Amino acid sequence: GNKVYHTGNTPIVIGGVGKEGTYLAALANQVIIEQVYMVTNPKIAELEKLLENIFRSVNIALVNELALLCERMDGINMWEVIEAAGTKPFGFMKFTPGPGIGGHCIPIDPYYLSWLARAYDFETRFITLSANVNESMPSHVTTKIIKIIAEQPVALKDAKVLVLGAAFKKNVKDLRHSPAEPIIQNLVNAGIRDIDVADPWVSEYHAAGRTFKTDITLDAETLSSYHCAVIVTDHDAFDPAEIVRHSNRVVDTRNMCRDIEEGREKIILLGSSL
Repeated sequence: GNKVYHTGNTPIVIGGVGKEGTYLAALANQVIIEQVYMVTNPKIAELEKLLENIFRSVNIALVNELALLCERMDGINMWEVIEAAGTKPFGFMKFTPGPGIGGHCIPIDPYYLSWLARAYDFETRFITLSANVNESMPSHVTTKIIKIIAEQPVALKDAKVLVLGAAFKKNVKDLRHSPAEPIIQNLVNAGIRDIDVADPWVSEYHAAGRTFKTDITLDAETLSSYHCAVIVTDHDAFDPAEIVRHSNRVVDTRNMCRDIEEGREKIILLGSSL
């Protein structure tokens, strides 16, 4: 999933049982890893990995919360705010809002550390709150979809929704903890039954007790048949111009349609009141 870093050139942290154990483990890993960093014990190595993932969780939660605020304020696009902040050459690291976090690490590690901390009579309030913010994003996206459908002459039970992207991030086929799953489940709970999922990276997707065939041709006839299309994963294979041109309404949770001018009025962008 990364064009620059792979197993060989990504540094690895090793903490063994004793100096000799650490050294031997480092020696073995140096066969395939360019840089090995040794720490005192396994606990330090374990917490280092948790820190990496929770650092991302906390910062994603920050921009998610600000995105929710921007939707209530007049004339603010959170994505533009982030791009502007990114012009500072130091002191800022770019994170972006989205429909929810996924993968096998970031959604889980904050709760694991919070559980572990309780054994030491410590409450990780900040970490837990951040995880809760991220966990709330699929529900927020669902609310936006339902609101859009309510503006059209169709009952929820008769509405058609197209979910664009099942993988938890772009250009991969990893479905673990994808925000698409809770979004689909929320839509079903709201009474929307006619849901399709399109994802060029996977052949099928399981959610809400159903199996979705994801090899949908996104042509004009298909796109125009849905009351709402929601971009959950911004795969490069998706053509945002075609999606907007032929869809009735589009919920963009990834700012994939940022350069689209034609049909701009159809786009509802996460984190923007514009």
